[in-house]
Formats: sequence, C-alpha cells, structure tokens
Amino acid sequence: MTTTAKILNSLSEISAADWNRCANPDDRQGPIVYDPFLRHEFLLALEESGSTTAKTGWQPFHLAVEQDEQLLGVVPMYIKNHSQGEYVFDHSWADAWHRAGQNYYPKLQSSIPFTPATGRRLLAADGDAATEQTLLGACVQVADQISVSSLHLTFMPESQWLAAGEMGLLKRMDQQFHWHNPGYENFDEFLDHLASKKRKNLKRERREAVAPGIEIERLTGSDLKEHHWDAFYEFYMDTGSRKWGSPYLTRSFFSLINDVMPEDILLIMCRRDGRYIAGALNFIGGDTLFGRNWGCIEHHPFLHFETCYYQAIDFAIERGLKKVEAGAQGSHKVARGYLPQATYSAHWICDPGFRQAVADYLKEERRYVAQDIEYTEQRSPFKSTVELGQIRDIASDFGRNGGS
Repeated sequence: MTTTAKILNSLSEISAADWNRCANPDDRQGPIVYDPFLRHEFLLALEESGSTTAKTGWQPFHLAVEQDEQLLGVVPMYIKNHSQGEYVFDHSWADAWHRAGQNYYPKLQSSIPFTPATGRRLLAADGDAATEQTLLGACVQVADQISVSSLHLTFMPESQWLAAGEMGLLKRMDQQFHWHNPGYENFDEFLDHLASKKRKNLKRERREAVAPGIEIERLTGSDLKEHHWDAFYEFYMDTGSRKWGSPYLTRSFFSLINDVMPEDILLIMCRRDGRYIAGALNFIGGDTLFGRNWGCIEHHPFLHFETCYYQAIDFAIERGLKKVEAGAQGSHKVARGYLPQATYSAHWICDPGFRQAVADYLKEERRYVAQDIEYTEQRSPFKSTVELGQIRDIASDFGRNGGS
C-alpha cells in the first residue's frame, strides 16, 4: 500500500463532503460526538473572512493523508509566526529559545483557531486509533521536513493525548471549568444540588442581572439576522480591544457562519430600552454547548454571569446536552456550578536539548495542575463531595446512553 500526505493551503482544496466525513464521521448519532468547530464550513469561513491567513499569522497548512488514493484522514493545521489566539501558552518557551539564539517561529499548530474547546485533532475517517497514529506520524514527518522548531496539538481528547505521549510527544495539562448535566429537568433542580449559601447567591445574581429592565433573547437557526450580528460584533470588538488589543475575527466571519451553519449557533442577546447592550456567542455540539465570545457596551452587575453561564445551563438542560464548556480560564465559574476539567495538548520539539528542558518543565506543571484540580473540587459549591462524585458519574453515563 502507498501512503501519501498532502498539504492543503486552503480548505477549498478539499471538498466539504470529504473533510466532513473525517471530521464528523458519524454526524450527530454515533460514538464520535459531533463537533461544529471541525466542520469544513466553519474552518473555511475563518479563511474566507480573512481571519486565518498568512497575514494574520495563521497560514492554513492542513494535512490530508491518503492510502492508495483513498482518504484516511485529515488534520487541521496552521503555520504560525506568533503564539496568539491559541490559549495554550508557550511564550516562555519561545523567549527561552530566542535567548539561546534560535528561531522559535515559524511553528506548526494543530488546533481550531481562537477556540479553546476540546475536540479531535487527528481526524481519522474510520475513527480508528491506528489510523490516528498514522496521521500523527505524518504530522511529525512534515514538521521535520519543513524544519520548523516545533509542532503543537492543543485541546486534544485524552485518548489522542495519551497516544501522542506513547509516540514520544511531550504531554501538557491545563484546566478549564465545565458544567455537567446528570439529567436535570430544569434549572431549579440543578440549584437543589448546591449548598444553601451558593444556591441563594445564584438566585440573587439572576434577579439582579435583569433588574434594570433587561430582556434576554436566545437566537438560533432562522431567527438569526444580520442586525443581530451587527450588534454583537460591536460587543466583540469592544471586549477584544480591551483584553488583547486586536480582535481576531472579522465581521464577515459571523455572516458566513450564519449562512452555512445557523442551527449550530446559539446567540444570547440582552436588550434594554429597545437597544441591544450585550451578547454571548455559543456553538451547539452533539453533547456540549460551547461558550465562545462575550461582549457588552453597558456594564450591569451579574449580567455577564447570567448571559454566559446561567442562560447556557438553561439551554443545555432544555436540549438534553451533557455539559457546557464556558471557555478558557475563570476560577470564578466554580461558585456557579462549573467544575475543573483537565485539558490536554501534545508537543513535538525538534531540538533534543530544548525538548528535554521543556519535558522537565511539563512534568512539574502536570503535577501542579492535578493538585489544583483536586483542591478546587474539594471546595465545589455542591452539597457534598459524595454528591459531587455522583454528579460526575451520572453525567458520564448520561452522555454514553444517548444524552447527546
């Protein structure tokens, strides 16, 4: 058999049907859970909108692996000349390598740009672990051949992370905060599982968030219109300019995804006195609601919590979704029912000496992250650690038995 790897400098070089057959082979039904961020339509919208280009430092460099002219799988990948928009921070690595007189950039990055959401990175059409290993081996070979300093696969599922470690890649851990659904009937049932003080605080925050006469709308599918995106983009630009100086996504990106995948979008908009003042963008996966972007042009106490966290929980319960991923960072989410969850990335470093130094660092970092997750769980808002464990177990069973 002849196995070949092709570089795709744009998603337009492969058909949506072929890519999506690898990205979501079971669509929304089978054991591989549907992921909207892996869709050809989502990634192509990033390119066509000018959000991921060589000019922005996200040059498409996707990998397609064939065997006897049959597509085995694909890998979303980019050549990066900076470390922005990744949410797995390697700036200190880049600085150390530069101080050693070497070039850290360009590097190869396998991820969904600007999206700190866990998902498959090695997209095997058959979903088989052996095929995933073939894809990873091809990624490493390409990285070596084009002489980049490193290859990074971020926000991987744990199974692919462990397999990458067995193939010699360096393993990194971090944490996010996710809300788990063991099958609640409504928000009040979720509140009943919280300690009394936490439950009262959440109720108060929800009341005060809308106290100034704020109305909240949930928009998805055909309800989404261009004037909603005009308003949301204003919020997005304001938040992005304040937080990181240069917002990543262009206005046209939102119109493009609205055209091709509106049923995968949940836009929560807040209105006061007939004017939109805040909003949160979410994407709907097979078993997960992914919180992505938030912005506002008026400040109101607790409105961020209501819009991004509590409305998301409401929606997940209504849809029977297994969990809510509310994005990167934010230990304040714990008090609102979001529990720590390990996230995983794998790294190939070309230089042996530099690789060993990074490996030593990651060993200590993983230990620290694991301890921090354990510490945080012991201080969760739920009534008891026993109940906390039951919620995690039931949520896992719920997902396996059709919750998606």
